[in-house]
Amino acid sequence: MATVRLWTDAEADADPRVKAVFDDIRAVRRADFINNFWRALANQPTVLERTWADLKQVMAADGALDPLTKELIYIAVSTANGCSYCIHSHTAVARSKGMTDAQYGELLAVIGMANHTNALVTGMQVAVDREFQV
Repeated sequence: MATVRLWTDAEADADPRVKAVFDDIRAVRRADFINNFWRALANQPTVLERTWADLKQVMAADGALDPLTKELIYIAVSTANGCSYCIHSHTAVARSKGMTDAQYGELLAVIGMANHTNALVTGMQVAVDREFQV
């Protein structure tokens, strides 16, 4: 259960700042669905505006990484951070962008392997090889 109120569409429509962000989310995503994350952030319109602008710039703008790769990275970081909401939402988006079951399985294997080797090297405090320094 959320620790803050989740705004309804009627409440969002009554606040020009929230309505503007919700309208933009719908336009950018080409869907009517506003998920609970944005509905929770509506309690703080400034944070809602800033977070949507930042997310749109990083995740929706054209760049060197394709949209599916961005979603896969988001899933990996969300897994590392233990954010169940983000794991679920970005897995759904990744599937909508073409992620296959095989890709998802391989992604989870990579995440698991990285967690395993990260823990080992952190525990052993192995110095970084000079050749790997960037």
